[in-house]
Amino acid sequence: MRKETATHRVAVLALPSTVAFDLTIATHVFGHDGQGRYALTICSLESGAVSTTTAGLGLTVECGLDALADADTVVVPGFARGRAPVQALAALALAYRRGARIASICTGAFALAQAGLLDGRRATTHWLHADALAREHPQVTVDANALYIDEGQVLTSAGLAAGLDLCLYLVGRDHGQSAAIHRARRMVTPLHRAGGQAQFIPSSAAVEAVELADVTAWATANLHLPITVSDLARRGTQSTRSLHRAFQARFGLSPRAWLVQQRLRAACTLLEDGDLSVDEVARRTGLGTATNLRTHFRRAFAATPTAYRRAFTPGHPDR
Repeated sequence: MRKETATHRVAVLALPSTVAFDLTIATHVFGHDGQGRYALTICSLESGAVSTTTAGLGLTVECGLDALADADTVVVPGFARGRAPVQALAALALAYRRGARIASICTGAFALAQAGLLDGRRATTHWLHADALAREHPQVTVDANALYIDEGQVLTSAGLAAGLDLCLYLVGRDHGQSAAIHRARRMVTPLHRAGGQAQFIPSSAAVEAVELADVTAWATANLHLPITVSDLARRGTQSTRSLHRAFQARFGLSPRAWLVQQRLRAACTLLEDGDLSVDEVARRTGLGTATNLRTHFRRAFAATPTAYRRAFTPGHPDR
């Protein structure tokens, strides 16, 4: 059994013109834990009013940058792009040097980069701003497809809802996957979304002309079958190479990876709603054996099918 540690202090730094949605993700995940795991503080350059990017919505915070002095984790939500205030950058750098974990959501990555915390590291941000981050900070390796990136002491996430993926990941890192699954269930959200940002980037007109609806509809209706990429290509009357390009552009995944994703989604539904054994779930979703299901499940969700079922169907007997 995992031994609980002392309460973890989280400081959420609201820079001027903060993205309210990003900020509330962090405050909801870490401020509503209810088990004493986290102590949350919202701070800014100084106590008082803080502007947001949402028309008609402002914030009032009680703490200034001194809240970063003893925080175990500092979360920087997105903010209107530009140069972050120098005093905030200095406070972030100081918190990093004393060992605090620093995480950003969306354009918060620009503040981390400006503070020098992303130099020589991989990082991500909202796909709309990824090119700008790479251009302005060539010493940072920007991955525009990732939902979030863990570089140890420094973590970054893509835009808006990807901040939820990152924050739940941090709960899992701190307190184990069962705690993260419980928090995700309370927030009515998946613990982990397969795929990356590419699935949310608008496709080009050429890609949109490639008809995938029939292919994907047929595949999802026949997941119990041993479907191959060649089967999908034949269904779409195109070459496997063309199919691969179309799937990468549309979903950010290869056809094979997309198939595994759909099989896992179906497995989650069966685990949540049914009384089937893990072997039967594997058979009905085309994953073959319980061993194969467990392998893919752990790779995608860092949890076992049994742990998932236990978390999402309280009181259900182990399978």
